[in-house]
Amino acid sequence: MAFAVIVAAGRGKRMNCPVAKQYLQIGGKPLFVRTLEVFAAHPEISVIQLVVPPVDIDFCKNSMPSELDAMAEIRVTAGGEKRQESVYQGLLGLDGDDEIVVIHDGVRPFVTSGLISACIKGAGETGACIAAIPASDTLKRVDSGNIIENTLPRDRIWQAQTPQVFVLGIIKSAFEKAVKEGFYGTDDASLVERTGRAVAVTQGSPLNLKITTPGDIEVAERIFQTLKTPIRNAEVGNVK
Repeated sequence: MAFAVIVAAGRGKRMNCPVAKQYLQIGGKPLFVRTLEVFAAHPEISVIQLVVPPVDIDFCKNSMPSELDAMAEIRVTAGGEKRQESVYQGLLGLDGDDEIVVIHDGVRPFVTSGLISACIKGAGETGACIAAIPASDTLKRVDSGNIIENTLPRDRIWQAQTPQVFVLGIIKSAFEKAVKEGFYGTDDASLVERTGRAVAVTQGSPLNLKITTPGDIEVAERIFQTLKTPIRNAEVGNVK
């Protein structure tokens, strides 16, 4: 069995909306609830730590469908100012260094059961495994004046997504080191990478969209309507 930390503690400033993006709705349900449904239904997930802004704890508890409680143990935890701090708070509530923990953005509602399973399997083999997709566009490195310095070798560039899955003791140690040294990474895997441990990659999906801008909501609604089945049962992307 595995734990899950679902991070929904941000305020989504790029959304330019008075409502935090995790509470915006797709198909009549908040984004974070859509994401929870996938994890609660997964046969390997036993405990879910939902990390939200401290002032929203009661709201989130009241927004969750009652049937989710019968599918998995869901705990609602207060997050911090930054995503990394929120993930750490979620991890601190979990015990068992040898257990597997799945970390996922609460605003990626199109994650699939198959992708979660693939990442769990990878982490079980290597200690750390994340979903990612190969870069499809040509990538340029530019200087501070927006002048191209060079073209990056695209064949070895992957775009990181979540889930990012780890042995609990490994990711906790990486977070403790980052806290001690004042380091902030752009994702959870970067904290593990800097400890010298290898992190594996498994094929994600372009449809595993992170809702960040108003345009993303429009795209997500179209994806939801196209699937025509509940998101928690939808298998999208070529997961290997």
